[in-house]
Amino acid sequence: MKNITVLGTGVLGSQIAFQTAFHGFDVVAYDIDQPALDRAAERFEGLAARYVADGVENASDGGSQAAIGRIRLTSDLAEAAGSAELIIEAVPENLELKQGIYRTLADAAPATTIFATNSSTLLPSALAESTGRPHRFLALHFANEIWSHNTAEIMGTPATDPAVYDKVVEFATQIGMVPIQIKKEKAGYLLNSLLVPFLQAGAELLVDGIAEPEAIDATWRIGTGAPAGPFEIYDIVGLNTAYNISRMGGEKQQRFAELLKEQYIDKGKLGVATGEGFYTYPRES
Repeated sequence: MKNITVLGTGVLGSQIAFQTAFHGFDVVAYDIDQPALDRAAERFEGLAARYVADGVENASDGGSQAAIGRIRLTSDLAEAAGSAELIIEAVPENLELKQGIYRTLADAAPATTIFATNSSTLLPSALAESTGRPHRFLALHFANEIWSHNTAEIMGTPATDPAVYDKVVEFATQIGMVPIQIKKEKAGYLLNSLLVPFLQAGAELLVDGIAEPEAIDATWRIGTGAPAGPFEIYDIVGLNTAYNISRMGGEKQQRFAELLKEQYIDKGKLGVATGEGFYTYPRES
């Protein structure tokens, strides 16, 4: 495979596109309109600088700028799909939205194109029928800051062709990921099956009035030696994503979703990506 399309240029979609281009693939990055593409271009410039700052191998030797040169931006979905060998979907966590996109892709993409969803919460089987090619569809899930947290969780459905699965494992390796092969469908994959209950516990401590985010995070960092607590992780993941997941949960999670919307999202505070969430960025050391 050489031509890769990434649908969605938010926090993780932009990282997937940039990481793929950084490793020599030609990438088409799709989003819904020109303002979204303008934000994507800014994200790619920021990622180029971040790779250099973090000491990613070859980034400071022109690799970061070369990656930007391999990315083409478009708001035309049919154009984005036209010559893609692999399409990685990273649009917001909304079942109807994703299904609609896959129905469009089913007609627009070549019959040989592999479709992969980066969905954090939806099982690939919930989307497979809408792709029109369930045998060439699976989940390919990345962690945030993929250049350093370089896992790629790969999860098929009962209909996924094993040869397609193997191709995606190979692709993940080619872009510097450690492929995590999941034997059968599991909501949350491996990483989120471990992470989400932890984040939800932090959210419940907040909405129950037990402690403030700073105290909860400090307790976790100091007590375990971990680099970040739950609210620092929420800011990294993005509060829109946290909201979309929390509003589908139980009573306390829905209360947390309301808090996120009213106190943060409606005020443009989406986390690290916007410079402010539970914390203000850049943070003082």
